[in-house]
Amino acid sequence: MQLIAVFDILLLKDVKLSKKEKLTRRLLSRPTDFTFDELTTLLRALGYSMEKAGKTSGSRVVFTNITEDYIRLHKPHPRNILKLYQIDDIIANLTERGLL
Repeated sequence: MQLIAVFDILLLKDVKLSKKEKLTRRLLSRPTDFTFDELTTLLRALGYSMEKAGKTSGSRVVFTNITEDYIRLHKPHPRNILKLYQIDDIIANLTERGLL
């Protein structure tokens, strides 16, 4: 039985993952270097589009999808790296919506 499980794990390593799957796994690992650009790519793959939150929004952005679900956050600056609390919030939001 253990030999089969090891064989399955080895097969899974060889499976080519889509960019969406790679970014999802990376997000779920809660990395300290997950970028805003990676988040944008992942959310677009999940059906979201980015909009500015208004004329005076500054760094605030909103990601919305066709069902009008939204994710609001501040675009990180000066670096492009998301804070851990932002990653946790995004994971919670997407999990709650059944997208992760």
